[in-house]
Amino acid sequence: MKLIDEIVGTHAEIRDIRRDIHAHPELKFEEVRTSELVAKKLESWGIEVHRGLGVTGLVGVIHGRHDGK
Repeated sequence: MKLIDEIVGTHAEIRDIRRDIHAHPELKFEEVRTSELVAKKLESWGIEVHRGLGVTGLVGVIHGRHDGK
């Protein structure tokens, strides 16, 4: 499958995530719900998640085929 097809295929899911985040606004450094939503979604896509950065920050790590790339 071409990358563009994968992107188009996830459009509705990404749109729904955006709408959900905007429907539940949170103050800075209090984005607990949003952080959890993003972490769960990344994990469901097989992306390694590191939580607890700053107050509510997280990092998703995508491993390539080769070390360091």
